[in-house]
Amino acid sequence: MNAEVHDTDVLVVGGGAAGMYAAAEARRAGARVTLVDKSLVGRGGATVMAQMTVAAALGHAEPDSWVEHYEDTVTSGRGLTDELLAALLCHDAPRRILESWERGVNWERDGDGLAQVLAPGHRRARCCYVGSLQTGHGVVRGLRKELRRQQVTGVDTTMVTDLIRDGDRVVGAAALDVKRGEPVAIWAPAVILACGGLTEAFARNSASYNMTGDAYGLALRAGADLIDMEMVQFFPIANLAPRTVGLDPIMWDPFRYRLGGRLLNGDGREFLETYTGVADEGTYTASRDMVTYAILEEVAAGRGSPNGGVYLDFTDLTLETMREAFPTAIDRLLEQGIDISRRPVEVAPTAHYTIGGVTVDVDLRTSVEGLFAAGEAVGGQHGANRLSGNAISEAFVYGARAGQVAARHARAVGHGRSATASQAMDSATGEVAGVRGRCRDSGVFLPALRAELQQLMWTHVGPLRDADGLEQTRQQLGALRRALHEDARVDARHSFNLEWAEWFALRNLLDSSEAVRLSAASRLESRGAHQRRDHATADDRFRAHAVTSRGSDGTLVLTWRPPRSLDGEPQAWSPPEPLATPTAGAGP
Repeated sequence: MNAEVHDTDVLVVGGGAAGMYAAAEARRAGARVTLVDKSLVGRGGATVMAQMTVAAALGHAEPDSWVEHYEDTVTSGRGLTDELLAALLCHDAPRRILESWERGVNWERDGDGLAQVLAPGHRRARCCYVGSLQTGHGVVRGLRKELRRQQVTGVDTTMVTDLIRDGDRVVGAAALDVKRGEPVAIWAPAVILACGGLTEAFARNSASYNMTGDAYGLALRAGADLIDMEMVQFFPIANLAPRTVGLDPIMWDPFRYRLGGRLLNGDGREFLETYTGVADEGTYTASRDMVTYAILEEVAAGRGSPNGGVYLDFTDLTLETMREAFPTAIDRLLEQGIDISRRPVEVAPTAHYTIGGVTVDVDLRTSVEGLFAAGEAVGGQHGANRLSGNAISEAFVYGARAGQVAARHARAVGHGRSATASQAMDSATGEVAGVRGRCRDSGVFLPALRAELQQLMWTHVGPLRDADGLEQTRQQLGALRRALHEDARVDARHSFNLEWAEWFALRNLLDSSEAVRLSAASRLESRGAHQRRDHATADDRFRAHAVTSRGSDGTLVLTWRPPRSLDGEPQAWSPPEPLATPTAGAGP
């Protein structure tokens, strides 16, 4: 199969908020931009599913400053925050929120300003939102308008499978056009990875089916570093029972912002104060890592709800009060026979957000020339726990910065490439073509491989971890990787062959899952989102980033690096003895 060839200045991989913002800013800077998404631009990924709030120190609800937002972010990070990246996020967030408002994001208004509410972990009411559970849709609508104004080329149903290097720099990418069923060669002197998130690695998760760790797999195979991959945020109060249809499992978060509600264990008692030292009492102020830990401990102690979670109780409110705040959601619940004014619901943690990610500098450059990252693909800025409301803020801020810097880089280096790079592109597009039709009569079914991976990761690398489970995971990940490369069945069809795309998605999931496992096995402590049964307390020897890279033999290698201070220098850190690294599994 001959690959279709594209040539552009900046290639943006991923069509969520970070990717759309990056594409718009690169185009405004004069670059030719190609924005690709393996689903539909603005319709796949995490942004469109977001219902909650977006943090920015606008000061519209009460006096506020980016410095206070920064301090709250660093406090939430449990000693692992890259302070330089956190400062960029908090300093630029107000500008980007107001800019997005001008571009068409219909933020909820309060008089002449934007409505802002208090969210967990924040000292000020600084979190904006769109309508009633409509933040993600509102953001996507506004950014799509800006892309049309900037005349950005958007390419749907195209999955980037590998990045192409020319010596030490990235010069393009190989891809699969799922709609037409053919490989694609995209030449670009600057590539932005905005397709982060690996929550599909877990059996219980709140994100899109498309969140398969593509940014991390692509970055590793291109030679870039990953940071703090063990830090996966588990959203504490995702819906567990009764089952709902057509409603986001994390819908209870905005309910708690607006209505309060109480978290109760199976005995009907509030329990958060035992773990946090502060009574919840409907105030919803505890951070996500603490609430997740508290719920899991209550369940482990036999004080959980019948389905293995805890209760979220709104029964002290009238149905009319709740319908006034969330009319559409309440009516959908009632249609399904669920009246939360009469009975509590059961909630439990679910994989929600990848805190770790690709290592970048303050200009969103990775360790590989020509390769940038934005949004959830980036690691370090949240430390060990992401502060509520910072996800879309970082998508806007990092997307904008990455787009601007990538455009300048493309202008500076031009489009030259060597014969070696052309050979690498031919090899990568040839691999895309070669996957189609593998073992189609007797091979292993790809959805079965994904389900096995998800259950493995949830059981042993989920909210609570220990050495035995992490070692079992290492061995079983190796077996799953062999099954994918040697025995997996891929249909021989061309157009809309979803098994073809699934093979590459599973490769990324397995590669990024091994990075999570290795980092989790290496961090012999509990800190923020990373909780170990066998190392239940924080240990200052590990107040450092776990950095994962690809060794010369293809296996993953882990090293330690202290977080950056606000001045860009490493923070003081000196472990008393060398830290052993557990055996690495086969890498990407």
